[in-house]
Amino acid sequence: MADEASKRAAGRMAADMVEDGAAIGLGTGSTVRFAIERLAERVADGLSFVGIPTSHQTAMRARRLGIPLASLNDAPRLALTIDGADQVDPALRLIKGRGAALTREKIVAAASDRLVIVVDEPKLVGCLSSPVPVEVLPYACAFVERRLAALGGTGTVREGARKDGPVVTDSGGFVLDWSFGPIADPSGLESAVEAIPGVVASGLFAGFSEKMVVIVGNGSGCRVVRPGSTPPRSAW
Repeated sequence: MADEASKRAAGRMAADMVEDGAAIGLGTGSTVRFAIERLAERVADGLSFVGIPTSHQTAMRARRLGIPLASLNDAPRLALTIDGADQVDPALRLIKGRGAALTREKIVAAASDRLVIVVDEPKLVGCLSSPVPVEVLPYACAFVERRLAALGGTGTVREGARKDGPVVTDSGGFVLDWSFGPIADPSGLESAVEAIPGVVASGLFAGFSEKMVVIVGNGSGCRVVRPGSTPPRSAW
């Protein structure tokens, strides 16, 4: 319940940052759900904006709540995107993709003037270390696995829940969950992984720190972390 309250506080604070007339990206995940619910309340109160969803799940949820939607082709520049993360390090680099929407999330983040990341305290880590989701073309899956193994670590194709076979992303890709252990150079690893032919995108988001705001929900409310404001790693 405490985790849910923390996520709700962070999501609602992020939703209150949306300005009238904006085009915004809507990420995927449990914390973003609370932002979408708050945005629906603001729409009912007269807020006008358009949302660009990063997944079918987000689109369905937003549509049910009466939030107007468009595609990135309709609005290729976004005022901000609200999204979650699986891990955040003190340099505001992320691992994302547990919801298998990493490719669209990365595209929408790149199209946004600001990236608002909503998390609860356990997502803050001194060093990124959780498995890195990697979206791949099904045709190249075995080849990509071999090339990832050459970079280090181990992984496997993500299997579906309540279905046989692999998870298939909204873009038709497979997801490899690859454990590299503690990642000393997230930016370098992101570049190396995404240089492999057949990789669509990795769940390492190391290039967005300068335009990022992280809203951290906790038992007493929220705190906001901006570039250059993070404490020493030991106090993070």
